[in-house]
Amino acid sequence: MLAVDGATTDNIADQVERLPAAATYLVLSVGGNNALTEASRLGISFFADSRTSSAIALGSFREISENFEKRYRSAVGACLRPGLSLGVCTIYNGCFPDEACQRMASVALAVFNDVILRVAIEHGLPVIDLRLVCCSPEDYANPIEPSSVGGEKIARVIVALVTESKESGSATRVLPGPASPDAKRIGNHE
Repeated sequence: MLAVDGATTDNIADQVERLPAAATYLVLSVGGNNALTEASRLGISFFADSRTSSAIALGSFREISENFEKRYRSAVGACLRPGLSLGVCTIYNGCFPDEACQRMASVALAVFNDVILRVAIEHGLPVIDLRLVCCSPEDYANPIEPSSVGGEKIARVIVALVTESKESGSATRVLPGPASPDAKRIGNHE
């Protein structure tokens, strides 16, 4: 309950400092705002149709990934310091009305999600894959934020994570959302 709208990886250490004494489990969901700040470097505009050379965008991926990884590792380190159980979340892909923008956003976010998954695996942390949780148009209030439906789905997966038996061990596991098999999935164009 320490989340702040607009926060990035750089804000996590300060949030961890405000942990209540009764806290028993942390769930880290950060990176989406980092991705938004990098969108223009990748030639992506989520609210207008401006495009740049894909070569320029691809050339930026490595630098952006390395920068995010440094910041994300610091955020995870801050969350591990209190000695509580920790789970992390990937960044959901959003729901953009323009199919080309949706594809570009999903590809760009894969750079950030790759970092999140690698760091989680290195630390043996469970992962809530928000791309699998918020996967239908009704899960979004706008292109980049979950609706009450999506928020409820996220909350159910978090509750499942923090209430599951400690017997599952410390191996990384990915927790998908409770998506229905007949739901129209975002970005799944057959």
